[in-house]
Amino acid sequence: MSTPEQRPRDAVDTVVEQWAQVRPDLDTTGMEVFGRVFRLARAMGDRMEVVYARYGISRGEFDVLAALRRAGQPYTLSPRALSATLMLTTGGMTGRLDKLERGGLLRRSPDPHDRRGLQVTLTEAGLRLIDAAAGAGLAAQTEALSALDGDRSAQLAGLLRELVVATET
Repeated sequence: MSTPEQRPRDAVDTVVEQWAQVRPDLDTTGMEVFGRVFRLARAMGDRMEVVYARYGISRGEFDVLAALRRAGQPYTLSPRALSATLMLTTGGMTGRLDKLERGGLLRRSPDPHDRRGLQVTLTEAGLRLIDAAAGAGLAAQTEALSALDGDRSAQLAGLLRELVVATET
């Protein structure tokens, strides 16, 4: 294991050191963790946008297609279920669905079980695209994780799970 002097430095180290100079009484542990989580989320979000752009979709559109794919055959959900799954307003969902439908990646049709409802279904083109984009996205994430060995990646995943569960309850 490396000592603090041997570890690579990042921008969060600088911020923490600056706070230590002006407010040595502050515990900056949370800043060290969440500052890095935020920076990592932004960097990986940008990386994923580049990956998905090769398929003509944004991260948000990927999320819609992925939710339908994960639903299993017949790859159908209601707009309401999609909104709930993705934590989006119905207005935000409508814009994504409109674009994806114009691109031939999904179709909206009346819900046979609810005359007032709609269902959203992946098309064959949408299924092929989401399968390719998901593989490419996971490859990019795996590449980023290669900075850690397998045991450390698993440990990090477990620690982050604990933190998410603790903060979401």
